[in-house]
Amino acid sequence: MTAPPSGSGAPALPRKVHAGYALGSLATGAFGTVPGLLLLPYLTDTLGVAAGVAALLVLLPKAWDVLVNPVAGRISDRTRSRWGARRPYLLVGGLALAVLFGSIFAAPFGAGSAAGAYVAVAFLATATAFAFFQVPYVAMPAELTSDYAERTRMMTWRIAVLALAILVSGAVAPLVRDAAGGGLPGHRWMGLFVAALIALGAVGAFLGTRSAPQQVVTESEPSLRAQLAVAGRNRPFRALLLCFVVQSAGVATILAGVQYFADQILRDPKTGPTLLFLCFVGPALVVMPLWSRVGARLGKLAGLVIASLILAGGGLALVAAPLLPAAVIYLLVASIGVGYAGQQVFALAMLPDCIAYDTARTGRRQAGVFTGLWTAGETFGLALGPGIYGLVLALTGYVSSTTGTATAQSDTARLGVLLGFTILPAILIALPTLLLRPYNLTEDLLATLPTPTPLSADHGVVVGTKAANHHEEGTTSP
Repeated sequence: MTAPPSGSGAPALPRKVHAGYALGSLATGAFGTVPGLLLLPYLTDTLGVAAGVAALLVLLPKAWDVLVNPVAGRISDRTRSRWGARRPYLLVGGLALAVLFGSIFAAPFGAGSAAGAYVAVAFLATATAFAFFQVPYVAMPAELTSDYAERTRMMTWRIAVLALAILVSGAVAPLVRDAAGGGLPGHRWMGLFVAALIALGAVGAFLGTRSAPQQVVTESEPSLRAQLAVAGRNRPFRALLLCFVVQSAGVATILAGVQYFADQILRDPKTGPTLLFLCFVGPALVVMPLWSRVGARLGKLAGLVIASLILAGGGLALVAAPLLPAAVIYLLVASIGVGYAGQQVFALAMLPDCIAYDTARTGRRQAGVFTGLWTAGETFGLALGPGIYGLVLALTGYVSSTTGTATAQSDTARLGVLLGFTILPAILIALPTLLLRPYNLTEDLLATLPTPTPLSADHGVVVGTKAANHHEEGTTSP
């Protein structure tokens, strides 16, 4: 079965490709959610790591991806294989990500400083594997279709699965942990559960995109430095990236605070995190088609701004949570979820437009470098959020524990839990919309751009094909 014809005359992608590609969001959603949700509380309330130190242990390994992601993009740009440039990394990088994720919560040294150091090393290795999965994965839409609206449809499928991944990983992972007894054993079983989810998404995306059209091979900039310079000169991309990085930090701050908010504000450490995630993700699944219609009517840029303001408004209203009934709190969290769905859909649909604009402008295929920078920024933002939240906890006097259960906290510490979950992320999400003023890519503008001329060959990394023997610079890659 195929999708409706695209508006630009480009062939419409089959729905099985849309669905297959979207399955990769099981992996990105699980890795983007669970460490941000559970890793900081795991360090402070199970391993006994001080909040300030825990904030650094969560931040630094993912900050490493700022360096790794552009390199991963460069490598995937230069890969040639019978499976295409990106798909080999979906399989190999995704399976490595699953195995390494499980190792984060293996706790071979029990609790204490050695356990904290082990988590930092395991998290660093996992973040590296994630770079080699995520960067090629995010690069694919710009090369699968040249149609403006088709990219939005692809992102609608992807964000729907992403929302499902957040629901399953974010809501079920705490239940698995508690069902296994909490503490170190519970976290070990939770790590295995999420690892299986990641592996399912990686294999599903690899198999589901096997019938997708092959990428057009065009000339690439001769060096990574030159490619980064070109990306920096792309004003729409630069504006969108800066906005998304700061907003990702805001979203990650919310995720980092879920367990603490449930413990200290809702006073419901067992069912609170799961209910918060149900209210956050459930509405997102419902409103996804509505956001697609908003984009079709008002444009992607306007849709991103509207969604961001809804997300931030819900966070600001939630500062009154200590005075509100639980039902009202959960409704406000649902409004945050509605805004989050639109913010993700439009930002991720605007990225391929930036890549297509650059390809038409320069005649060079560099989707991997653009998405490498994008995912590096996103990963840094997602790491910065828990780091910021941990710093707020440290400044307000949060007391750590090795029992697997949060200890009683002072009123000042509880205020830090509240402000870090509400006002702080609202500011980080609303203010960056001002950075979008230079973004000017519309459907009409993109329709006037020329199509780059494919080249017959290009030096690159050759994967699983006899063509390796005919490339002077070709090497074998996973």
